[in-house]
Amino acid sequence: MSQKVFVDHGSKFKNERSTTGFRIMQKTTMKTLFAQIALMVAAGIMLAGCGINATPIRDVIASPANYDGKEVTLRGIAKDATRIPLVDMKSYVLKDDTGEIMVLTAGDLPKMNEKLTVKAKVANLAIINGESLGMTVTEISRR
Repeated sequence: MSQKVFVDHGSKFKNERSTTGFRIMQKTTMKTLFAQIALMVAAGIMLAGCGINATPIRDVIASPANYDGKEVTLRGIAKDATRIPLVDMKSYVLKDDTGEIMVLTAGDLPKMNEKLTVKAKVANLAIINGESLGMTVTEISRR
């Protein structure tokens, strides 16, 4: 009977093969991880555009000084559209579950009971001892 004897002459190559396999797996894993991160970022941007990060109207009304000069996204239903032709001033009331706020607009007035997501800038005529006087919310864009 003959017996075959295997001698491992290539242990050096065996280790290199494992390392190369690990590197290939590592590159594939990195590509997959990068693709997953890119997908999450894209989803976050899309969700932000859907109004998920809308500021509750109650928060703006409760502390307008905190929002002075800042842009906010508001979401709600349009009510009480008003147009004053002599001064070309247009406004509407935006109402959500937390309250309602008057929004000034240079664009067309929204339809009554229309659901809106509004990007607006909050401004205060004055802030005295942390209290706002003459808050305005001016529409920048609307969806």
